[in-house]
Amino acid sequence: MTVNTFNFDLPGYHPLEQIYQGQTTLVYRAMSVGDRSKPVIIKVLTCDYPTERDLLQFRHQYTISEQLDLPGIILPHQILEYRRGYALVMEDYGGIALHQYRSQRALAYGEVLSIGLQLADILHAIHQCRIIHKDINPANILIHPATKQVKLIDFGISSLLPSEAPEIANPNVLEGTLAYISPEQTGRMNRGIDYRTDFYGLGVTFYQLLTGRLPFVSEDAMELVHCHLAQIAKPVAEVRPAVPIVLSQIVAKLMAKNVEDRYQSALGLKSDLENCSIQWEKNGSVSDFQLGVRDLSDRFLIPDKLYGRAAEVQTLLDSFDRVAQGSTEMLLIAGFSGIGKT
Repeated sequence: MTVNTFNFDLPGYHPLEQIYQGQTTLVYRAMSVGDRSKPVIIKVLTCDYPTERDLLQFRHQYTISEQLDLPGIILPHQILEYRRGYALVMEDYGGIALHQYRSQRALAYGEVLSIGLQLADILHAIHQCRIIHKDINPANILIHPATKQVKLIDFGISSLLPSEAPEIANPNVLEGTLAYISPEQTGRMNRGIDYRTDFYGLGVTFYQLLTGRLPFVSEDAMELVHCHLAQIAKPVAEVRPAVPIVLSQIVAKLMAKNVEDRYQSALGLKSDLENCSIQWEKNGSVSDFQLGVRDLSDRFLIPDKLYGRAAEVQTLLDSFDRVAQGSTEMLLIAGFSGIGKT
């Protein structure tokens, strides 16, 4: 989006163009005024009377970003009071949003792999800092049209905790972008959120880059939540038969419903993408290989998945199916404390 009319009057900065308008924020490309004039990106709140939540997220984004002196992160210069809210001033390296870049031209597989390799490096770096981004999508990924350098933005809902427990909320007010949100991030899986939630959003992003469409599309928010929880997306290779099978399998692994079935590290993902990239550059094709051979987690994680209760779980599911057909049943679960009844 490019709009050349402004309602923008931040002292010390001259607006050049409006480059993004969201539900809660406006983003401008501007030039600082003075001896050291330089291009910057300025993000402001659209609401005249922002809520405390909006203000806290804005400051949170600045607080996290300024701590991340990493090549793949847009660096914030300062946060200023602006009207009844804040203005976040950031570096401008000339990048545009990935969804905008994708809309201008179809991406070759080699280019998608290059973007994926850079994102794997960025995710590894922020995960090493124990940060969960929680909103990986093409609007929060910037790419420079000439150099193809990729950077990650918008840490407004990011978490500094190793994991967190989500709460059930109306789908319209869930944290994150609903089309890219992980199953556990919906608050409807009774399991915590950790760094592997970012891999799901990355998988949806890859799916969109490779096929030109989202894996799940619905105007109803609750239906979209159900899709993330229970429906398996049509494989990329079935939507676009020209896509190498192994690349389709990588996307499916990223988008696995259970976090234990996803990649356990960004370096494991990078290794598989590098293998694809080398084959593609050398042969113009990618042959099948075993995924995740070098995918090792660098932290101790206790799985939330239930093990050793397959027979009992199947008994419950069979009973549920019979009740769904109209019968009436009662099941009693017995056992000592701590045996796993819950």
